[in-house]
Amino acid sequence: MAVTLLGDVQEQMQKFWSPKFTKQLRAKHLLAELVNKEYEGEIKNGGDTVYVSQINAPTGQNLTIDTTGGASTFTSEKVSTSRVAVVADKRAVASYDFEDLVSIQSLIDKDDPEVLRSLMFAMKNQMNDYLYSLVNPSTSAPDHLRNSITDFNKSELLANRLLAAQAKWTKEKGWWALLDPSYYNDVLSDTTMTSGDYVDDKAVVGGQVASKRFGFNILEDDSRSVDTGLLFCPDFMIMVQQPQVQIKISDLHPLGQFGYKMSVDLIYGAPGETMSQWQTSVEAALA
Repeated sequence: MAVTLLGDVQEQMQKFWSPKFTKQLRAKHLLAELVNKEYEGEIKNGGDTVYVSQINAPTGQNLTIDTTGGASTFTSEKVSTSRVAVVADKRAVASYDFEDLVSIQSLIDKDDPEVLRSLMFAMKNQMNDYLYSLVNPSTSAPDHLRNSITDFNKSELLANRLLAAQAKWTKEKGWWALLDPSYYNDVLSDTTMTSGDYVDDKAVVGGQVASKRFGFNILEDDSRSVDTGLLFCPDFMIMVQQPQVQIKISDLHPLGQFGYKMSVDLIYGAPGETMSQWQTSVEAALA
């Protein structure tokens, strides 16, 4: 009966917790929410490979029409695609130990348990830190890594806008800026960037209304240290992940222990190489 009960509790957790957990994880994890997550294939196990494809633009032709019927024929080209393989080789995990199943069962009946928020926070930090570790702005001319900026004001944002335009960042998915609380305060204190004559707030990500300034959707990212920011277009990084968080509950008795272990995990992956020309990073020189 205990085994059946354990299975019942795990089934309920997977059914009711997982969709809610995954929704909150995406909503509060800004970088993962914004980067490119369009892929072909399915992720069931760690190490699965999926693919990201895009159709390459054809060369095309510029023809001249003349009185003899010139430019009436053209040469077609075969469709060419670029296909990038992405391995889901990362697993974000968070877990708790419980004395009995009653404690776990009671969590199902709570609307927003503290345990859920704590596990979500732990997983978010793991994934967030990993994605930020892949950020690698180009340092060749023009240099997209900008240092020693203590006040992220209008002039600094315009300097980044110029870099983005010169690098021909694609605009289909918008340009984004994730700023730490200090830099975000700088934006809020700049009259030009807060006046209703200049501001057009539209996008909502993770419960935040993005501030639209000079082509960038600006969001506050409190996971970053003082005076740091990342400005990018979403295609600068590819991320793949399972559609739902996996929840597992195990009896610790085979290990000579009383109680139960509950873990939540999510398999995901991102290529080690990013499109450096589609990102800029700003930071102050810290002691």
